[in-house]
Amino acid sequence: MVEDTRDAPWAAAAAIRSALAAAELEHVEFRPGVFEVTLPGVRKLQTTCRLEVGDHSLGIHAFVARRPDENHQAVYRWLLERNLRMYAVAFAVDSAGDIYLDGRLPLHAITEDEIDRILGSVLTYADESFNTILELGFASSIRKEWEWRLSRGESTRNLEAFRHLLDKEPAGD
Repeated sequence: MVEDTRDAPWAAAAAIRSALAAAELEHVEFRPGVFEVTLPGVRKLQTTCRLEVGDHSLGIHAFVARRPDENHQAVYRWLLERNLRMYAVAFAVDSAGDIYLDGRLPLHAITEDEIDRILGSVLTYADESFNTILELGFASSIRKEWEWRLSRGESTRNLEAFRHLLDKEPAGD
């Protein structure tokens, strides 16, 4: 039996609108079925997530971090190992080496509760991974920033999570 799926995109978009309103998340619907949601975090202060309703699936796309400055192999390996334990989305790298969370789910699976789970997954993975990505891929830049701020008498408060990097030698690629 062939299922009529003509209303699936409309129903998925309606579920997304309802879930975003219920969660009181900042968002924009650029055109019907294309949403940009701002997820507030702790380590990564905000993650922008794009939800795109297609004819047969929902695409989920969120920028996490730019291309690492160093230690690429360790960063990408760590991301791939994380992918084994993740729900609905996985880490991906674009042609420039920038890091994203990306996923695709069938429209019949899209409900308000599922949107809440998906957005919770994106937020958790982006936020929990952010400092590790920075530590592995930007340690030299963090050290330089720390030194620069100290030389100018500026606060290093938002770098405190990386204080342990000050005594470590840079890792090579």
